[in-house]
Amino acid sequence: MKRKFSDRANWRRILKKSYACIPMDDAQFRGFVTLYRIHELRDPLWKEYNGRRMCLADRGYLWMQHFPRGEHFVVTTMFNDRGQVVQWYIDICKTQGMTDQQVPWFDDLFLDIVVLPTGEKLLLDEDELEEALDEGQITPRDSAMAQKTAARLMDLINQHKFPYFDLSRHHRRVLLDKLGWERGNG
Repeated sequence: MKRKFSDRANWRRILKKSYACIPMDDAQFRGFVTLYRIHELRDPLWKEYNGRRMCLADRGYLWMQHFPRGEHFVVTTMFNDRGQVVQWYIDICKTQGMTDQQVPWFDDLFLDIVVLPTGEKLLLDEDELEEALDEGQITPRDSAMAQKTAARLMDLINQHKFPYFDLSRHHRRVLLDKLGWERGNG
């Protein structure tokens, strides 16, 4: 199991960034929201889904992560340099925590869900989850919880009841204004 940190301190691709972590506790969301703005990088990050190549990280891109309190997932919304959503990436995790430096982290349980602005949904890395279980990296209980969490989230997404699509856009506007960061055109 790999621990992932919201400040991406070891991401060698990035040369210059801005980072902020904001605690939130209101009726819509309880937890932490992080913003990671890319200013300079060695080279853009590209990913291919179903034969379509997409840029996920480039100059001016903003990655927002929601760490909902008490949940077994973290939602990363990737915005391009014009403020448009590129994708939502949902990591299923065992636990979440906070470093002494107030940087949120999560222990990744391999299973991921990608949702594109077109509505296309992809469940990724089921093979990695199975392999981690076979190799003893995770317990059968961890695997069952990951699968149950992913199924619950896919059900919410399919029923149009997953709040993070709207929340991410709303929080982007509110938090960029609060921090005094430029919004882009979106």
